[in-house]
Amino acid sequence: MSIEILYQVVRNDEEQYSIWPHDKELPLGWKAVGQEGSRDDCLQYINEVWTDMRPQSIR
Repeated sequence: MSIEILYQVVRNDEEQYSIWPHDKELPLGWKAVGQEGSRDDCLQYINEVWTDMRPQSIR
């Protein structure tokens, strides 16, 4: 029996995305964007919305 971890999509002030376990406190500088689910679901969401990988400060 495998345990599926619930993740959330997070974004920092530079508009860079990552995933973070839903039950863990977010690291400083990161905010949840409202998308949660399996690891694959969250990574798929990031792939769809994060079209410019450059940090906001150099765009």
